[in-house]
Amino acid sequence: MAMNKIHLRRNLLTSLVWGLSIFAVLTGARAFAGEEAQLQQPAKPEDENSHNIFSFESIYTLRSDFHEERLGEGDSYYNDFSYDHRFLISGKWYFRTGFEYERYDFGGDNGLPTHLQSIYGHFAIEYVVKDHAGAGIEIDPGVYFQDRITGDAFDIPWKIFVSFPLKKDKIFGVIGLGGGLYQDPIVAPGGGLIWLFTDKLRLEGVFPKPALVYNATDDWQFRIAANLVYESFRTDDVFTPLHKLREHNAVVQYSEDRVGLQVSYSGFNPVKITAAAVCTVLRDFDFFRVGVAERTDPAPYFQLSAEAKF
Repeated sequence: MAMNKIHLRRNLLTSLVWGLSIFAVLTGARAFAGEEAQLQQPAKPEDENSHNIFSFESIYTLRSDFHEERLGEGDSYYNDFSYDHRFLISGKWYFRTGFEYERYDFGGDNGLPTHLQSIYGHFAIEYVVKDHAGAGIEIDPGVYFQDRITGDAFDIPWKIFVSFPLKKDKIFGVIGLGGGLYQDPIVAPGGGLIWLFTDKLRLEGVFPKPALVYNATDDWQFRIAANLVYESFRTDDVFTPLHKLREHNAVVQYSEDRVGLQVSYSGFNPVKITAAAVCTVLRDFDFFRVGVAERTDPAPYFQLSAEAKF
């Protein structure tokens, strides 16, 4: 228990240092951009959306038991960093490109992967209104791996979506599809409803990230939110105490389903900082090609993230 607390403090401290470092870089970049903007003409009305998008996210989920007792218990630590730039095509249509690096680290000595990671690019065409994409298509080609980058660790996840009004300025529908070479199923649907109850309260009932959102002020936002994360990776050697799960070069679809309360502060323009906590309901290592999936019990999680758009 003591080691678990030390591990938690170390992870949270690392997250805080990363977050503050990125905040300092972004704030400096914004100040420099502000000086440069004074020498330029005002943006055209059709080009008022942000062009640069930075994001950082760190999540730590405490230890919980696997359903299979011989696998013991484990925790998870997730870090993600991305940068994108939007290029105006015409009107509200943009081409967005960038890169992303994400990594999961797992505690527990049970033969399952100790970490999973990915490096990939973003290539998207989007229809953007007030910094929100109302429709788009995106591909994320890159390598999704455990330790070794090999040719068969290459994947091209993709998604396509569109939103449309059901009741003017009140209710919007969203439909979409997503998939990947190593995803199970290879194509999956998404979507839902966005319902604007008032200027401050709305329902973003869109999967895989549904949320009830309340904007208390211009700077403070509160969310009751869920996040259903599913991502596939190429593993190296998986040698567990279970005879049914001893594989080499296997594909695992890892998922984390979380439900929590998020608090965001956007007073440090252009940076928005978010903290969140409550429960990771499920963590699942699904080796679907051999028909074996190993899951953990629920556990508390803590999140720190930062985003900047300018």
